[in-house]
Amino acid sequence: MGVTKFVPVLLLAMATGGCATWEGMSDRERSAAIGAGVGGVAGAAATDGSVLGTVGGAAIGGVVGDQIGKRRK
Repeated sequence: MGVTKFVPVLLLAMATGGCATWEGMSDRERSAAIGAGVGGVAGAAATDGSVLGTVGGAAIGGVVGDQIGKRRK
């Protein structure tokens, strides 16, 4: 994946994370949001910027983050 595709995806992930209101979110919700962001970036990187790879990575990352947040108390 070239830099021209990776930088916009990374900036989008950072902007989305920066807009979230963390104070009103539970640990589980925060973990899911972080997982979705990381998964989206990883999916985009793994599939050379494919929309399906990005969305799939975000969905899988969100589920994994949710499960990790559920176990943390």
